[in-house]
Amino acid sequence: MYAEADRFLRSEYGNIMHSDPNMSITASGSEDDLYIRYSSASTSGPALFESHRTSLEGSPLAMSPWNRTASFMKPSALSSENGSVPATASSARLHEFTGFKSNSGLVKAIVISGQKIFTGHQDGKIRIWTISPKDPSIYKRTGTLPTLKDVLKSSIKPRNYVEVKHKRSLWIKHSDAVSCLSLNHEQGLLYYASWDGTFKVWRISDSKCLESIRAHDDAVNSVVSTLSEMVFTGSADGTVKVWKREQHRKGAKHMLAQTLLKQGCAVTALVINTKGSVLYCGSSDGVVNFWEVEKQLAHCGVLNGHKQAVLCLAATENLVFSGSADKTIRVWRKDGNIHTLLRADGANGAGEVLGRGKGS
Repeated sequence: MYAEADRFLRSEYGNIMHSDPNMSITASGSEDDLYIRYSSASTSGPALFESHRTSLEGSPLAMSPWNRTASFMKPSALSSENGSVPATASSARLHEFTGFKSNSGLVKAIVISGQKIFTGHQDGKIRIWTISPKDPSIYKRTGTLPTLKDVLKSSIKPRNYVEVKHKRSLWIKHSDAVSCLSLNHEQGLLYYASWDGTFKVWRISDSKCLESIRAHDDAVNSVVSTLSEMVFTGSADGTVKVWKREQHRKGAKHMLAQTLLKQGCAVTALVINTKGSVLYCGSSDGVVNFWEVEKQLAHCGVLNGHKQAVLCLAATENLVFSGSADKTIRVWRKDGNIHTLLRADGANGAGEVLGRGKGS
């Protein structure tokens, strides 16, 4: 039963860690820099869906999730103390073959688009890296978002300033750390969100900021874009929101379509499976909720497999991986709305059914 999960981990593990927008590389520095934001959620207003959850156990994450190990795989560290970004080969052993360094702030998120790599930083900016055509092991920094030209040009006009957390800031800039990235390859758009409660939309072709959306009352911890021009955001305010890109006279705008989840604990991770049919949401209480995209985002159940906060999620068509502050990685097999929880014992790929999560 566990053979599918074992083959996937060995053949695709590198791709999961590098290309999934929900997988962030967190550099170590002060304790505040190491934590996903777990601010208390606003409980005002009726809950659209209230999950059945246990109380949060233990303190927030004290190390990068990539330093956590599961019993069925060798550890692979993707954290850094000096702002560097390591690159690892896609193999069972994940040998590091190169790396590149930025002195411009801790790396919070990374995503890949063709020959370009985008990294989100503590200073609220995005760095763009390009693979050298002469040597694929060399990466050169080729840009920063927002560009210095855009900042200077925008700063001249007072209308380009907005108030974020009681501070005046240019609308194209984040006033806090970039926490997550997501790419829409078909539309050529880069989405990135911040602890300042906003997410921004950039057109990759000309590095132009198209929109800045005030999305949440607290830090945005995850953003995911889809082929259907929907965008999902998860926040420390305990909500998951759905945004739709709609055409208006002055161009396309992202409008709030609905709030999927409103709860008393932080949303820490979001992912959509490779088929684009299921949205998974991890929270600081250790619970994973999921919704069927093809069924008008109907809530289909919860997965209870962790004792502490869910820190990261990855999903194929029929497998879901959840990493937690409880030092475990859970592998779930999806069959309809039923998810079977598997456990690996040692490196031989032996699997055992631990429990089942079923749709409500």
